[in-house]
Amino acid sequence: MLTAVVGINWGDEGKGRMVDLLSSDYDVICRYQGGNNAGHTVVNERGKFVLNLLPSGILRETTVNVMGNGMVIDLEHLHGEIASLAEKGVSVTPANLKISSKAIICLPYHKQQDIMEEDRLADKKYGSTRRGIGPVYADKYMKKDLRMEDLFDPALEAKLADLVEWKNITFAGYGHTIDVSEIAQWLRVYGEAVKPFVTDVTAFLTEAVSAGKNVMFEAQLGALRDVEFGIYPYTSSSTTLAAYAPIGAGVPGMKLDNVIGIMKAYSTCVGEGPFTAEMFGEEADKLRAAGGEYGAATGRPRRVGPFDVPASRYGVKMQGADELALTKLDVLSYMDKIPVCVAYEIDGERTCEFPSGTRLGRAKPVVEYVEGFGDVSGCRSYSELPAAARRYVEYLEDAVNCRIGYVSVGAGRDEYLKK
Repeated sequence: MLTAVVGINWGDEGKGRMVDLLSSDYDVICRYQGGNNAGHTVVNERGKFVLNLLPSGILRETTVNVMGNGMVIDLEHLHGEIASLAEKGVSVTPANLKISSKAIICLPYHKQQDIMEEDRLADKKYGSTRRGIGPVYADKYMKKDLRMEDLFDPALEAKLADLVEWKNITFAGYGHTIDVSEIAQWLRVYGEAVKPFVTDVTAFLTEAVSAGKNVMFEAQLGALRDVEFGIYPYTSSSTTLAAYAPIGAGVPGMKLDNVIGIMKAYSTCVGEGPFTAEMFGEEADKLRAAGGEYGAATGRPRRVGPFDVPASRYGVKMQGADELALTKLDVLSYMDKIPVCVAYEIDGERTCEFPSGTRLGRAKPVVEYVEGFGDVSGCRSYSELPAAARRYVEYLEDAVNCRIGYVSVGAGRDEYLKK
């Protein structure tokens, strides 16, 4: 079984929580895109974990975890993430973590460029996490990056010198210069630390699938942050869609058997860009506080709003979702009536379609209300949910035209129910 677990909306839907839950049925968990610009928060019997680069399956002793060629990897951040897990008793070894030799290295100057460009843009900034993701992906497509396999090349420092010479042409425009010796030292220190994990992931995954192993592909962010089909240019710089999973993992010839889309019972968004259903003021503060809505990677307060039907229906379509997991239903327990953005109004016309470009920027939400349902955090079967809660779940299911198979009523591993 080859399954992709992906985000339906802007990211932060709770994918890490669901990967951790579902990983008990899988042998291999594979991240296939992105870097440390977003985080997956997992709560289990050992505590709370925030993972930026490592696949969420790393918290299960029964899984092998893969970082695919579609990722961009900050070696220093990865080293720190592994060390942080070790402090909590989670062992990361070459037996349970394998990094693609073709994955791209995110260098310190990528982060520096990201910061300088956001500062230059000022009020026109894209809302970057300032972790170098845009610059490193841009360099990848200019064929001006280092890959993990380059760590083993005796000519590594010569390659680096060529890259720095080229990159300094750009940095001159910012009034800065890259010190190649500092980058070389950084590579020596952190490169040596991660070299034991680097392997031919394509061969590993091909053998695993041939042996009948179950493989889960874990995405970062959501459909609306996809660089092709998201709210461009306020997107990530990678392809967040399920269709890219086999490519970004390292087995492009394989086909997915199942796509599980993750979406919240309401909407959240980190960063800049159009967010039609956004709430403001006291109403937003209450929802943000109830859901603990702060970015796992950056700590930034998330923008919040009601469930957005046009955006979610579009996300389901772009991901090709076969079924959905609805997270954080319990967060809405304090509401007597629950707002839902059922459509948009653009230039005086109502639409249920998710637009792009300047049309999306002009969209206004059409909000309707449904009955509240009270506390659901103690429910462990679908039948235990209050009737109003079941109606809300089924309302969302019909609205996005995809079956909801799981409902999360808390952050813990056992705080969920199957529908």
